[in-house]
Amino acid sequence: MTAFDLAALFLAIIGVSGWINARFLHLPTAAVMVVAGLLGGGLLLLARALLPSNNVAGQLILTIQELDFPKTVLGYMLAFLLFAGAMQVDFAELRKRFWTVFSLATLGVLASTLIVGAGMWLTARWLGLPLTLPWAIVFGTLISPTDPIAVLAAVRQGSLTKTLEVVLQGEALFNDGVGIVVFTAALAVAATGGTLHPFEAILHVGGEAIGGALLGGAGAWAVIKAIHAIDDYAVEVGLTLALAVGIYALAQAVHVSGPIAVVVAGLLVGAGVVRTAMSEVTQRYVRGFWTLIDEILNALVFLLLGLEMLVVHFDLRLAGLWVVAIVLVLIARLVVVLPWGAYFHIRQNEQGPSALLAWGGLHGALSLALALTLPAGDEKVLILSVTFAVVIFSVLVQGLTFGRLAQWVARQSREQSSA
Repeated sequence: MTAFDLAALFLAIIGVSGWINARFLHLPTAAVMVVAGLLGGGLLLLARALLPSNNVAGQLILTIQELDFPKTVLGYMLAFLLFAGAMQVDFAELRKRFWTVFSLATLGVLASTLIVGAGMWLTARWLGLPLTLPWAIVFGTLISPTDPIAVLAAVRQGSLTKTLEVVLQGEALFNDGVGIVVFTAALAVAATGGTLHPFEAILHVGGEAIGGALLGGAGAWAVIKAIHAIDDYAVEVGLTLALAVGIYALAQAVHVSGPIAVVVAGLLVGAGVVRTAMSEVTQRYVRGFWTLIDEILNALVFLLLGLEMLVVHFDLRLAGLWVVAIVLVLIARLVVVLPWGAYFHIRQNEQGPSALLAWGGLHGALSLALALTLPAGDEKVLILSVTFAVVIFSVLVQGLTFGRLAQWVARQSREQSSA
């Protein structure tokens, strides 16, 4: 099966699943596509078992297993998805919530990493599983950042106030860049047995983040200037596309944070000030183009996420660890957001901010992609299995219920206001 055949198959599944959802189910696209991937993978395994003489299912399974999921997500799709997501964020509101987003994307990730890492290490010791503290910290680094793809999809389903919406969006867009750098540092320590130097690590993370932000800002400024000089929607759409891809590739080449560079570029291009540079026709085309990119690639990422069940080795003896990991991640998330939730409740009279911020911190394809990059060994098998369990719970349980939780909180707020 060629790459074109595989792409045609995936797009056909996306199209059929999307139609069924739009016609009958009316569920979040992310959850539907994950279920479609899980069902598709399960049917392939069943067909291979029942029809061993027919090699079609076996060949298709082998093709999917050989698909480089980390490279597909981190190398090809992430730039488009982050840029499209950043364009949807209210830049003016994000500036008001800068310190909230900054603290959650940095200190929040570090605090969650330590809580989850320590908890997983103690649990693994109690269960007699081969997970040392450095490898437990590695798991904490890859699972602590909220996934921008999953979070942005969930936020669209919920009736959130502007404050909570922009905090969840902004945190998810920025903390993955921080998380990737922290994950790389933790993995180097775990894999080589070296020593982590906190001050050097902070300088490294800060340098990559600031460098990425400056690069993204410079690229956006150049494109905005170019757009000011013309009025041709096809060229202007092309310029935004070139910016998203080019700035991500350039950031990787100069060793600064590509995700943060793309997010900053997308925020500036999507900001209200750019609207003065575009005609109404161009604005519609630019917004429409990036909305379609966002929807199609989101669906593809979650479909692939479900199909990765064909890659993950499942051992039911780890079921207890899966449950503990899910609970630990939720507890760590609640601990991290509780101070800001209390602040929003007391100072701005927000209803249920801690619950919404905690339950809305979804994990998705990014965490699984990082887990798949781990070097082969017992640690990878264990961490990959646990990561998959947490991600599937996050997308299917949190993703499906987040919109209802947000609507319930909004209804309670209206009833209190009218009482």
